[in-house]
Amino acid sequence: MNAEYILAGMVIIPVVIILAFRINAAIVFLSLCLGDVLVQFVAPDAHQFLTLFSAEVPKGLDSGNGSIKILLLLLPVVLTAIFMVRTVSGYPKLLLNVLPAIGVGLLGTLLLTPLLPASASQSLIDTNLWQHLKDAQDIIVSTSALVCLLVLWLQRPHAGLLRGKHKKH
Repeated sequence: MNAEYILAGMVIIPVVIILAFRINAAIVFLSLCLGDVLVQFVAPDAHQFLTLFSAEVPKGLDSGNGSIKILLLLLPVVLTAIFMVRTVSGYPKLLLNVLPAIGVGLLGTLLLTPLLPASASQSLIDTNLWQHLKDAQDIIVSTSALVCLLVLWLQRPHAGLLRGKHKKH
């Protein structure tokens, strides 16, 4: 299969899943950011951390390869997606959820591709589509973060914030 189709699928599939299951994409985006923080700060010591829970760590989960990094990146996203199913109700909110969902797909692809096994990663990185994504990564991250924050701010409860307290006499 063409590597550009795989990259396009890596962007589109999360968007479709988020919209189909009415998952709050802004929260998923933040979970993806959390996953990246875990990859940066926990993955180097993951082997030592895992030995706290088990005397023998499976060989596929050593911190030298990308499998533990992929797990750390995607676990918060998957758990958040499961817990946030059907949290977006109504057509206007679903429409508003499209932009953060696209941000999840784009950022997820940018973060996941370098963590894949070397042969798969290299074939994806050698494509023109990857080069366009890398060139636009600053715009993708900043715009997606801003859109997600705006969506979250718009979802805040409105009751009682602007009204005075009403007392019963």
